[in-house]
Amino acid sequence: MSHTEIKTYMQSVGIAARKSSRVLARAGSALKNNALLAIAASIDGARIELLAANSLDMDRGRENGLDDALLDRLELNAERIDGMIEGLKQVAALQDPVGEITDMGYRPSGIQLGQMRVPLGVIGIIYESRPNVTIDAASLCLKSGNATILRGGSEAINSNQAIAGCIASGLASAGLPEDAVQVVNTTDRAAVGELITMTDYVDVIVPRGGKSLIERVSAEARVPVIKHLDGNCHVYIDDCADLKKAVAIADNAKTHRYGVCNAMESLLIAESVAAKVLPELAKIYTEKGVEMRGCEKACAILSAITKASEHDWSEEYLAPILSIKIVSGIDQAIEHINHYSSQHTESIVTEDFNRGRRFIVEVDSSSVIINASTRFADGFEYGLGAEIGISTDKIHARGPVGLEGLTSQKWVVFGDGQIRQ
Repeated sequence: MSHTEIKTYMQSVGIAARKSSRVLARAGSALKNNALLAIAASIDGARIELLAANSLDMDRGRENGLDDALLDRLELNAERIDGMIEGLKQVAALQDPVGEITDMGYRPSGIQLGQMRVPLGVIGIIYESRPNVTIDAASLCLKSGNATILRGGSEAINSNQAIAGCIASGLASAGLPEDAVQVVNTTDRAAVGELITMTDYVDVIVPRGGKSLIERVSAEARVPVIKHLDGNCHVYIDDCADLKKAVAIADNAKTHRYGVCNAMESLLIAESVAAKVLPELAKIYTEKGVEMRGCEKACAILSAITKASEHDWSEEYLAPILSIKIVSGIDQAIEHINHYSSQHTESIVTEDFNRGRRFIVEVDSSSVIINASTRFADGFEYGLGAEIGISTDKIHARGPVGLEGLTSQKWVVFGDGQIRQ
């Protein structure tokens, strides 16, 4: 399509989304839940078609030289389709935040005042690789009463269009407008430029993808953005840690999946326990093909690892690579994390309650964890049903963004003829 054609097309998408958002804003919980369950049934009935479409994307991805981490994000399989269906059902089971009125109270004038939770309106979501994001985003936006415009990556175009067909079918069968969820049908980058500047039709943009995408959206968007740039997540093994727990957590945080934003990228270990726990972890990492890059003290304990550079401490690898630093204790660990972290997710392994409390108070990240893997920093695991993304911003929403993060509040006033004197 020419630039003029893309502009015209995106304007039509925006107009349809705005119109649908008004229908969704007044839709009751039962209607929205019925639509979510209808989409789940549609996904379940289209497994063969979804896997066939994804196979086309996977084949093209291999031909285009996508690395293993990106191919892992792109792949759909029976388990991931099950996860999409379960996510839809979980979102349907969640309490609907829309219309909830809180903090009701009377003013001296006699008026009664409160705050009502309302949808944001139209949410534009730009994402790469992971086709299951199409369902996560659609389900959360639908339940929170928002219309959504989804622009997936070119590498997942066949998968996303197949999923879009299932969503449209479910919406129609439930009696909601199919335009409530629209998947942009062009992979031209100009469509992104239009989407992030359509202030008349789009209320919020959520970019989910690589750092270059999020930097571009942040720089060029005229619509408010909910984002995180990267996920440089840390695990700190304290000198009061249960080392059996520490090994299991540090293994899982790094090797459960490499190409995800909540994977551990930097491991910090208290000096007094490093010589005992690091060789055991190194054995596990070596067996799983993880490249280790360490500080001088780590290199002194493990002769086979590479010396880390200054760049390594702030790197999001999204790959089987790990930076390791030996620290004097919790003070240095907190200082290191607050300096190098992307404010995504950090974990401490310790049996000392006071140190755990210090860590969650003093570490400035959107998720802070005691004695568990960073991989739990996820909307599904937090009971949100799914997530629209993870925000490391400090205004509006922070951490995994679920239903409440996709709503706003307005003041409501109940009177009985009062006039202002």
